[in-house]
Amino acid sequence: MSVAKDVIFPSGNIESNEPPLETYLHLQQMLLLIKCLDWWWRDLNNFFCAGNISIYYSPRQRKSEDFRGPDFFVVLDTERKPRDSWVVWQEDGKYPNFIIEILSDSTAAVDKGLKKQIYQDIFRTPEYFWFDPKNLEFAGFILVGGTYQPIEPNPQGLLWSQQLSLYLGVHENQLRYFNAEGQLMPTPEEIAQWEAEHAEQEKQRAEQEKQRAEQEKQRADRLAAKLRELNIDPENL
Repeated sequence: MSVAKDVIFPSGNIESNEPPLETYLHLQQMLLLIKCLDWWWRDLNNFFCAGNISIYYSPRQRKSEDFRGPDFFVVLDTERKPRDSWVVWQEDGKYPNFIIEILSDSTAAVDKGLKKQIYQDIFRTPEYFWFDPKNLEFAGFILVGGTYQPIEPNPQGLLWSQQLSLYLGVHENQLRYFNAEGQLMPTPEEIAQWEAEHAEQEKQRAEQEKQRAEQEKQRADRLAAKLRELNIDPENL
């Protein structure tokens, strides 16, 4: 009697229906993209980035139809707060500004075909990228006149994102962000490691300075003692 597709869910936080990530590489890559952007934009409160959660976009506002789950996406000019899913009709009709799909043998055809078509024609997402963590295939597209056009790499092989104002490129078999000067954007862990190494270097430098000061004092004390043996007051020199 009841038909699931006719159920209209009330407003609220709708949970994601996305399946588990396929591989460890997928998980690591998704978390890397999220945590780096969260850190880079840590002082901003007008964006939302997530991975492997559903985007519901049914014109009839139905959870049972029209939903997709990009591996990573960013929505700009929105409130930065936790969400279980992205429900377009509860978010002022906003769709992602930026999407990345992490390819695998089983998803590559859909990511390059059907999903790309949806992101282009329905989402109208300005930028779409894909990356294969196994063979390192990497491509990016920008929406021009309603059609995705390839983003040309710079001399370093990096692809510029107008939406993020960052480059993306492959570094040590991972997709990473680079700043406008083409410098690798460090992860929070890399920053912590650098700070720890810097602190250790400063500690060693301070210890060396202390040792040098102690050696100078010992040398001065020996000289003063020698002068006193010669009945010369070093304080009067």
